[in-house]
Amino acid sequence: MGVLTTEPLGRSGLGVLDYRAPEGGCGDGDFVEVPLGPRRVLGVVWGPGEGRFDRAKLRPVTRVLDARPMRAELRAFLTRAADYTLTPLPAMLRLATRSPGLMEGAATRRVYRLAGAVPNQLTDARFRVVEALRAFGGAAVTLAELTEAAGCGASVVKGLVKLGVLAEEDAPKDTPFPLLDPSGLRSLQGDQIAAGDALVAAVVQGGYSCTLLKGVTGSGKTEVYLEAVAECLRMGRQALVLLPEIALTADFLARVQDRFGARPAEWHSGVTMTERRRVWRMVAEGGASFVVGARSALFLPFQDLGLIVVDEEHDTSYKQDEGVLYNARDMAVLRGAICGAAVVLASATPSLESWANVESGKYARLDLGARFGAAEMPEMRSIDMRAEQLPANQWISQKLAAEVMARVEKGEQALLFLNRRGYAPVTLCRACGQQVGCDDCDARMVEHRFLKRLVCHQCGATKPVPVACPSCGVEGRMAAVGPGVERLAEEVSARFPQARVAVLSSDLFGSARALKEQIATIADGGADIIIGTQIVAKGHNFPHLTLVGVIDADLGLQGSDLRAAERTFQLMRQVAGRAGRAEGKKGVALLQTHQPDHPVIRAILGGDEEAFWSAEAAERRAAGVPPYGRMAGIVISSPDVAQAFDFGAELARRDGPLRRIGAQVYGPAPAPISRVRGRHRVRLLVKAEKSAPLQAALAEWVAQFKLPSNLRLAIDIDPQSFL
Repeated sequence: MGVLTTEPLGRSGLGVLDYRAPEGGCGDGDFVEVPLGPRRVLGVVWGPGEGRFDRAKLRPVTRVLDARPMRAELRAFLTRAADYTLTPLPAMLRLATRSPGLMEGAATRRVYRLAGAVPNQLTDARFRVVEALRAFGGAAVTLAELTEAAGCGASVVKGLVKLGVLAEEDAPKDTPFPLLDPSGLRSLQGDQIAAGDALVAAVVQGGYSCTLLKGVTGSGKTEVYLEAVAECLRMGRQALVLLPEIALTADFLARVQDRFGARPAEWHSGVTMTERRRVWRMVAEGGASFVVGARSALFLPFQDLGLIVVDEEHDTSYKQDEGVLYNARDMAVLRGAICGAAVVLASATPSLESWANVESGKYARLDLGARFGAAEMPEMRSIDMRAEQLPANQWISQKLAAEVMARVEKGEQALLFLNRRGYAPVTLCRACGQQVGCDDCDARMVEHRFLKRLVCHQCGATKPVPVACPSCGVEGRMAAVGPGVERLAEEVSARFPQARVAVLSSDLFGSARALKEQIATIADGGADIIIGTQIVAKGHNFPHLTLVGVIDADLGLQGSDLRAAERTFQLMRQVAGRAGRAEGKKGVALLQTHQPDHPVIRAILGGDEEAFWSAEAAERRAAGVPPYGRMAGIVISSPDVAQAFDFGAELARRDGPLRRIGAQVYGPAPAPISRVRGRHRVRLLVKAEKSAPLQAALAEWVAQFKLPSNLRLAIDIDPQSFL
């Protein structure tokens, strides 16, 4: 029998090995423990063994684990995903086995229930215990739950066990999630009704389908696709909703509870290890019918997945850029196609890839053109910063400041958006001009004044803010250059001293819970002026917010990223959409720009999204770049810069497999951030026609080489970042 382990073997990463079946046998998909050298590792029975070895010499499977076998559908998904991303199968399997204690079997807990006749004479404490159990409806409960409900000590419960009134027994620790009630009343109106009906029909029809749900900010996309979730639950199938940001889950979970009477299962980095084990096992056993999670939730062992929703499908955080390089939006479509699920991609500003798939007929499209209820879309205007006379160390124009003050005086909220974390992006010496950089990366260190540290945003290294220049040694000449959100908060506090100010930036919160609490406080009116990075553009609903001010609308237009225009358009439209979401509160969005005549800025203000997508598509098509062509990024890294360049040059010279499919190789060239964590980085870019068999050619290309032990090579299919 062939077992795929989670441990890569050698540089090739192959992990399917022949083992002898254990006594009693095992089947395809069984989770097993197998010996690998001196260790015992996790594996999955992947199919028949190759049979090329003497059976007497095969090592036996140690044991079959107490877990539901991995379905053929999930094994096929992992295989296809590995082939597409050129990832070793063991690395893909690790994504699907992130369950703590998987090799330890099912955990148990001690529970108590009523077991025998209740004596007529009981002390008050014992009587409270009996009544508490009756209040639980006869369900078994833990000692902690019982003593808290009865207001007594553990000895009282133990005494009732000795009397035979209560039974003490072990029960599975991983319990099913509460059943969700899909029969709640619909609250749709206008375009929402037809869109909801269409998504429900896709679920009822069964089989794979993919629909782009495009709706302006505040149009009620969530309520629409929850109708599809409800239908999926009515049919007894499982549903998955992916969200791009942990902070979004709090508001979403509240909506789900209102709609279905209970909360769904959660899967993201903010969930405890105990809860992760429970979610993984209950998804596998059918005890979790609805999961809300981050991109890694795609790899959970669903038993009957009927619906996948990718909310804010355009968001770049769906692309994992370390370890296994994959785009969760694309993988959601792949898993839906394999398991026969309806896929919904929801966004106010879809990715050009999804827009192009609609145009080519691969995806259906549903539109929500108006905000829910009486709420209106915000008015959008630009502020020409060339005409503004700003003092040094100020970034808020007089026009924007006046609008902010007007909102504060009316008891409304204003949001100032700047997509830069920290206090200042550059710290330099005014004596010698030296900029403080990271010791291990080719990157400037960012001052975080709240932390009183300089931080490298590439590797996370920190150091104190220097008093003397590290280069020339002169003291008192170090200066912070440029604004980050912390510096903007300093300016806001000085110019609006009576206002309550809140800063939303992911690096300012020690946990996902703290970030969620701050967002909830803001939504309840706990701040007058909100200052935030791109985290504020991700679907939050602040009903008191009526003004959005973008401090630097030109920031994303810099650089040579082929998606710069698309991302700037999406980000500006999304952040502007936070304003005026409540009925009767008209919103305004003001964009500070030095390029008011830039085509992207004009498109943002004009609001003709279809014209923007058509123009952007025409440019990409003419250049033969995604989504009208194929690209792969090759990143070589080594402690030795010469070794990295020499290997890259040899790759470029021996490009025969790529030339045979008509692909072009560009590079090697230093990566824009050419050193990270002490390793020098060199990039190559492969460009091919859309129909070219790129993965097969890439695999043949790199197979020509044996990598030195200290050199790493990563292949990024459909790269989203070129840093």
